[in-house]
Amino acid sequence: MANLLTMQFCTTLRKPGNLKPLRSTSTALTNKRSYSSKDSKDREYLHKSIVPTMHYQKSLPRLPVPKLEDTIKRYLAAQRPLLDDDQFSTTEKLARDFENGVGKQLHKELVAQDKQNKHTSYISAPWFDMYLSARDSVVLNFNPFMSFNPDPKTEYNDQLVRATNMVASAVRFMKTLRAGLLEPEVFHLNPAKSNTDGFKKLIRWVPSSLSWYGAFMVNAYPLDMSQYFRLFNATRIPKQEKDELFTDPKGRHLLVMRGGNMYVFDVVDRDGNLVKPAEIQAHLKHIMSDPTPAAAHPLGLLTSENRDTWAGLREKLLAAGNGEVLGLVDSALFCLCLDDESMKDHIHVSHNMLHGDGTNRWYDKSFSIIMAKCGNAAINFEHSWGDGVAVLRFQNEVFKDSTENPLVNPGSQPAAVDSAAAVRRLQFNLDAELENGVTKAKENFHAAVSKLTIDAMQFMKLSSIYLKGGKEQLKKKKLSPDAIAQLAFQMGFLRQYGQTVATYESCSTAAFRHGRTETIRPATIHTQRCAQAFVQQPGKHSVEQLIGMLSECSKYHGQLTKEAAMAQGFDRHLFAMKYMANSKGQALHSLYQDPAYAAINHNILSTSTLTSPAVNLGGFAPVVPDGFGVGYGIHDEWIGCNVSSYPERNVHEFLQCVHKSLDDIFSVLEGRPLT
Repeated sequence: MANLLTMQFCTTLRKPGNLKPLRSTSTALTNKRSYSSKDSKDREYLHKSIVPTMHYQKSLPRLPVPKLEDTIKRYLAAQRPLLDDDQFSTTEKLARDFENGVGKQLHKELVAQDKQNKHTSYISAPWFDMYLSARDSVVLNFNPFMSFNPDPKTEYNDQLVRATNMVASAVRFMKTLRAGLLEPEVFHLNPAKSNTDGFKKLIRWVPSSLSWYGAFMVNAYPLDMSQYFRLFNATRIPKQEKDELFTDPKGRHLLVMRGGNMYVFDVVDRDGNLVKPAEIQAHLKHIMSDPTPAAAHPLGLLTSENRDTWAGLREKLLAAGNGEVLGLVDSALFCLCLDDESMKDHIHVSHNMLHGDGTNRWYDKSFSIIMAKCGNAAINFEHSWGDGVAVLRFQNEVFKDSTENPLVNPGSQPAAVDSAAAVRRLQFNLDAELENGVTKAKENFHAAVSKLTIDAMQFMKLSSIYLKGGKEQLKKKKLSPDAIAQLAFQMGFLRQYGQTVATYESCSTAAFRHGRTETIRPATIHTQRCAQAFVQQPGKHSVEQLIGMLSECSKYHGQLTKEAAMAQGFDRHLFAMKYMANSKGQALHSLYQDPAYAAINHNILSTSTLTSPAVNLGGFAPVVPDGFGVGYGIHDEWIGCNVSSYPERNVHEFLQCVHKSLDDIFSVLEGRPLT
């Protein structure tokens, strides 16, 4: 679950004595947000918000700890479709024993600890610890990617032009954020009232300790922005047993990689201003025309290694006198990867942006913008510091600004400056042991990525002369689009493998202070019954009965979504109690030793949805060797999936089965019986 995009954006707003669930996709957030209080021609900032960026942070509601009895009830409900009667009976006994014994004490201690740490959430520290203690490579196991849509103006997709504009927009975003001028992240249910200059001028004078309540009064719901400060000048540093997050906001330089070589130059001047875009363009052109051969021992490969192995090699790099250059890498605003290869198709894009060949990446940077020779661009981000919500906001803003307000154009001439003096190519001292370390890292990298297969699918249902294969048709039938997509995955897996398996869907809890994510468990007794009817019993049920089953699945999935959005799932609560027991050196209860607990956390179907005007494609690797990594988007008239697998699963057949399932569902909705 660690490498999910977490774009299933489910927000929950909580007022004392009143819980009000909301659910939206990232598209809704983008569409309902006013990007600026008024258009600004200031080259330094994207916009100048009337309301300070962090105005709502102090008054955000706290992430609630669920009641123990509710957690156990939800846990058992999620286990029911995965177990036979005997297995479920055993799991139920263990769960009840935990609820009435050790679990009661752990829950009590967790609540007490939470009350003593009101500045944060009960899940924040354990979640950071989980990520940073993981020893697996961040490549495939954690880092996802999101590719940008092309610039609508074709000529602006030139690699140099687009890279310059994106770098300038990224720096403008950073400056806007740090100046407190970035629009706060707010979900507006009634934008006619809340997303107006009048309301913003009023709410800015409400004290930060009360401002959330003022927004709540007009159906506006501010979201947690505590992760944003780690977007820039941040790097994950490998350490033995547990990594560290490093941030140095004093850094003014950009890290650029090309051919495995690393370069730095300032994109912010000594006065804190954006370096002239024509100068940035000149410096990037200098790097792109640098005749230096591709690096013989590209150090970026080391960031793809096992974390303990990489930690040991980093210590050797420091001992060899590379501390100053490593410091420049770590403190850079972000990394721009200029690839010398053009993308052939969306599968090529997915492989290149998710992992590439390992030589032209620094996977530990908080995020990297990857720019192919053809101008195809994407973000690959390290996941420990934050979730996809912050990265998607950044991506949306950069895409909007770089396409609507480009600071250079195809006819622009780079500035006549001495780029040879401004740009520094980083050189490292490597001994034989370090060179061997890079060689070994390359072997390990290729052994890992060579096992990954990615395929994609678009489902469009042609009915008469209309396309009816997306959310518009489903909403007309009063069905949740996300519920139907998840049901199609359940049907597809059942059709292919004859099983119902552990399934994970990520849900953001950013409506709460220091919220991270909660898990929606889409495999339910309702989806199991419905999938069996469609796949294993075609013709046995009437159209009306099948539509009734679809409706049941939709309603129950909606309930699970609302619960997860309100931080009322079971996964994070059980995880936090397990973490507490481990931190005390306490023996784990049999609940955690139960094979059923291991199985439900062995997420064979790991899913995450992403829909944004800035994003063309998103993806991640499976979280288990015998799983699928399912990225999907639900559009007005079609549904798209970008799915990955390792050799134990056949991703091509899976997508065929999902397509067949969607076709059956939409046929039934049109009144046609299954045959």
